[in-house]
Amino acid sequence: MPDTPLSFPNRRGEQLSARLALPVDGAPVAYALFAHCFTCSKDLKAVTEIVRALGRAGIATLRFDFTGLGESEGDFADTTLSHNVDDLLDATDFLERRYAAPGLLIGHSLGGAAVLQAAGRMPSVRAVATIGAPFEANHVTHLFSTSERDEAYATGAATATIAGRTFRVRKEFFEDLEEHSMQRHIRDLGRPLLVLHSPTDNVVGVDNARLIFEAARHPKSFLSLHQADHLLIRRQDARFAGEMIASWAAAYLGRDQAPAWQADIQDNRTVVRTETGLRTEAMSNGFGLLLDEPVAVGGTNTGPTPYDLLATALAACTSMTLRLYADRKRWPLAAVMVEVDHRKVHAEDSQGSETTPARLDLFERHILVEGPLDEQQRARLLEIADRCPVHRTLWSQARIVTHLGERSAPREASPYHPL
Repeated sequence: MPDTPLSFPNRRGEQLSARLALPVDGAPVAYALFAHCFTCSKDLKAVTEIVRALGRAGIATLRFDFTGLGESEGDFADTTLSHNVDDLLDATDFLERRYAAPGLLIGHSLGGAAVLQAAGRMPSVRAVATIGAPFEANHVTHLFSTSERDEAYATGAATATIAGRTFRVRKEFFEDLEEHSMQRHIRDLGRPLLVLHSPTDNVVGVDNARLIFEAARHPKSFLSLHQADHLLIRRQDARFAGEMIASWAAAYLGRDQAPAWQADIQDNRTVVRTETGLRTEAMSNGFGLLLDEPVAVGGTNTGPTPYDLLATALAACTSMTLRLYADRKRWPLAAVMVEVDHRKVHAEDSQGSETTPARLDLFERHILVEGPLDEQQRARLLEIADRCPVHRTLWSQARIVTHLGERSAPREASPYHPL
């Protein structure tokens, strides 16, 4: 999906590095703001995977580096959790000025603690999600040794090593953590809350999720991230988290107010984007899809192949066509199941072909109709199956016109016929 590098100033005049990820079609139905974990950055692989999942749901997401981290200006040693909350508020102001105010707030680990405190000062936020968040902000202090904390209090600052990286922290950092009452902020959140946590999280134990959930008021939900680690290192864990957040948030983000073109069946707008490898993000009339290829041919097997979708289109169109025809005739058709297999065959192996290429695409369709239908009705439905629009498109010589560059204006609408 389009991922635009941006920057914006915080209230202390420091430039914070950010990225805005838009849905592939460039038409978001809502905006989200993501707060990364302690000492992490916006470019953590798990964050990118979550953002992509949100994009497939039509949600644009702004993620940024907190002060002194990643590509942002400022000295990390001068920051506190309160500064992180301020950075979130500044990011919200920037997003509202340039695009639209965020309706969804997501925080990972200590970023979760930050969003729980910031949400009450963000009128636009309609829903909040936390991932592996601590119940008490000072939980992060366990990442520092006793000697490091003692040195900070005794001399005003100390050098600490976290995940192999060295950071300078001041005693104000620890003092600020002690001043934050997470329970009060959670109780007074006033927004729907989704708590995501792994039972096997050995950095922020899952008991923190229980305490957050108990402190929150309804509507609230809990989702267990089965066998995930704290940083969601495995792609499937981050992807699952992103998909679940998007699905949950849809009820609160007013996605029924989608762009008008999505309701126009004559437009049929599909946009895809492939960046690295074969993994491809797609938006089809506002619905997000993920396509890929098997590992054996260079893909990562994270979604159906283009031919899988082509076979699916034929199967679905066939099923819909039979449903419409039976309803029109008032026949007792209970249900239709269609299975389509696709493979390449030699021309001489295909029956009834009028073409003579070396190899042909063979779509083999198996139809099961349920209900008290007589033999004449079943035979007629078999005939009608060949009249489905996708079948006709595949059977005919379709014309493909290709242009280099984006579509500059809506094309002329053509009649749409379901049968």
